[in-house]
Amino acid sequence: MEFLDTALKLVLGLLALLVVTRLLGKKEMAQITPFDFVYALVLGGLLEESLYDKKITIWSFLFAVLIWAILIYIIEVIAVKNDRIKKILKGEPSVIVKNGQLDTNAMKKNHLEMEQLRTMLRQQGVFSLREVRDLYLEPSGNISIQKYSSSEPPTAAMLHMEVKDEAPSVLLIDEGKIKKEILQFAGKTTNWLQDELKKEGYAAIENIFFAEWSATDGFYIKTYDDPKECIRN
Repeated sequence: MEFLDTALKLVLGLLALLVVTRLLGKKEMAQITPFDFVYALVLGGLLEESLYDKKITIWSFLFAVLIWAILIYIIEVIAVKNDRIKKILKGEPSVIVKNGQLDTNAMKKNHLEMEQLRTMLRQQGVFSLREVRDLYLEPSGNISIQKYSSSEPPTAAMLHMEVKDEAPSVLLIDEGKIKKEILQFAGKTTNWLQDELKKEGYAAIENIFFAEWSATDGFYIKTYDDPKECIRN
């Protein structure tokens, strides 16, 4: 019974973590703010205490997690609607460099040393502050950079070149099977796909390892028959 209780708490803890992740929205780890980290930290503490303290029942643990999830949801809703509270809870970007001028007071306020700043710049492929026009320290601890135009690689517009925009590709066939949901999302039918593949010289769909398609570039297909590209399991 003790092992079953522990297993149930672990399963419920995992589910609770998934719920908290959903409440936080679609964020990458680099976008998580310190306050978001506290959410998960407290939840981990609740799970740990419930696992090692046998006096805490599953229902007590569920009640604590439910209250915590409700609090998170309320705070997130308030933060979205109130900019002042959002700044307190989530923080706001700090301007470290503006128009090429380094703000040392902003660095001190954020406990940021020069070598730390240079390290973060190198991680983004910038090896000198002379290339940086504006630099923001984001609430997540990452930096956002706008370089001087002279330090940016030339674009097609700068070179007065006309470049065709490419539509995103979609995976229509994966390991010999049609991805019907993606096909429907692309606004195409199975008959259309079969007809187009025949035009490309592919009669048997099961022999196709993968097939990508885009509205601008058409098909990109690899079959199992090409040993350099694909290996059939």
